[in-house]
Amino acid sequence: MTAALSHLSADEARRIALRAQGLLGAPDRRAGVRGVLRRLGAIQLDTISVLARSHELLPYARLGAVDRSTVEDAYWAGGRSFEYWSHAACVLPIEEWPLFSFRRRAYRARERWHAELSPAAYDKVIARLRDEGPLTATALGGAKKGGIWWDWSDIKVAVERALTYGEVVCTERRGWKRVYDLAERAVPAELFHDDLDDLECLRRLVAQAGAAMGVATRADLADYHRLTGAQVESVIEETGLVPVEVEGWVSGSGDRPRAWADPAALATPPRGRHRTTLLSPFDSLIWDRPRTERIFGFVHRLEAYVPAPKRIYGYFSMPLLSGGRLLGRVDPAREGSTLVARHAAFEAGPVKAVAAVPAMAEALAEAARWVGCDRIRIERTSPDELRGPLTDAVSRVAI
Repeated sequence: MTAALSHLSADEARRIALRAQGLLGAPDRRAGVRGVLRRLGAIQLDTISVLARSHELLPYARLGAVDRSTVEDAYWAGGRSFEYWSHAACVLPIEEWPLFSFRRRAYRARERWHAELSPAAYDKVIARLRDEGPLTATALGGAKKGGIWWDWSDIKVAVERALTYGEVVCTERRGWKRVYDLAERAVPAELFHDDLDDLECLRRLVAQAGAAMGVATRADLADYHRLTGAQVESVIEETGLVPVEVEGWVSGSGDRPRAWADPAALATPPRGRHRTTLLSPFDSLIWDRPRTERIFGFVHRLEAYVPAPKRIYGYFSMPLLSGGRLLGRVDPAREGSTLVARHAAFEAGPVKAVAAVPAMAEALAEAARWVGCDRIRIERTSPDELRGPLTDAVSRVAI
């Protein structure tokens, strides 16, 4: 493949996407977790913790068993990142602070909010942070009014409003609580500005998303940092991304979507070692469900918020990636030092499913070692007849 290539097979596009996401080829262990964050540009945060929280699972999937304290230090120590609204609530490289000035300006211009907030309450929070340094909402006076869980106190509303405006930044998490500080103090001076106009912010974010995905449609590019299609359209020609046609890519309406590729992704064929691993449902490889179905032919939905009797695969089913394919999924749990596969479900027919059993066993064993478990128990499989073979395969893999 060369930079002039205008046509990609579906298989080439799949491998380009995997390499761009750091899941094909030798991992950059020297760059470590920080390198993963820079490469992806955004790592989604979520409250759910089964094996680990999602922001820990992302570097694990790419680098293997990274110590969890190393992950946290890579994100938060030394002001290397900040937390803001990108694809969702995400950890972002601190270098991207200027790129989100368009979103901060939009929040500042917003006239209507769900919660009322007095100027006095806002000013009080800013004054406390200025005088006392980084604080959690609890240390500021309490995050809740005492009612239902989303019933925020005025203090919590104020500090979160200040975060959206960019006056306050989340510098770290302690016990999953945000630690807030003044952005003017926490963001390096050379980055602490809103000098970029909206179009320049959008151009850089779309280019970054294109590099992180390798090849993408306009809808893919918009979803990565939650931009609108019109915003992508306004800058796409200036991003340096090149138009390509991908075999078999069609939109939900049946139309062939136009795709764009990062020239660097087209410069050399995507080759190298494939990771065998379990993926967080919030992994940027698969967080866009239509893209996941288009690239991998894999339908995945997070069922954590589905009533238990209606779940098909489980509360936090994690897709199994092996050989560059999504071969199934498993709903894991921990019981003391035992990793429990509550439901291991395999894709395709029985022949392909049997071939995926060793990969599932390898992924479960690596996950067990990472979280400190020394046993694995298989409770249920789909199809049912693979429970025995998977149990046998797991028993042959060292934990």
